[in-house]
Amino acid sequence: MPLTESDVLYTAVATAENGRDGRVATDDGRLDVVVNPPVEMGGSGAGTNPEQLFAAGYSACFQGALAVVARLEGADVSGSTVTARVGIGRNEEGFGLLVRISADIPGVDAETAAALVKKAHEVCPYSRATRGNITVTLG
Repeated sequence: MPLTESDVLYTAVATAENGRDGRVATDDGRLDVVVNPPVEMGGSGAGTNPEQLFAAGYSACFQGALAVVARLEGADVSGSTVTARVGIGRNEEGFGLLVRISADIPGVDAETAAALVKKAHEVCPYSRATRGNITVTLG
């Protein structure tokens, strides 16, 4: 069921100037970064880029979902890390994204870790938002 305006608990507000070759800042001033296309895409690579920002947000959100799922399952994920790799490339519609999510969970065996990651992928808001829109692989 889609979220409605009355369900919203928090809204992040960011404004970009000059798109991929400029600046992005949040309204509260906590994030204010220069963005530039990466060298691989013909840019200077001097600043961060939207894919890095998306990877940062996705990995943090997924880590939170992993913690929730682990708590419900009685598993210990303390000391775990989640890495999101966000790729951008050309496709038939112009450009597209793909994501690979991996987790290092030292406190559990490989089978339990894989099950926790799969369950986290089902509940993570970023995973739910991208499902059916971009390729997301776990591993």
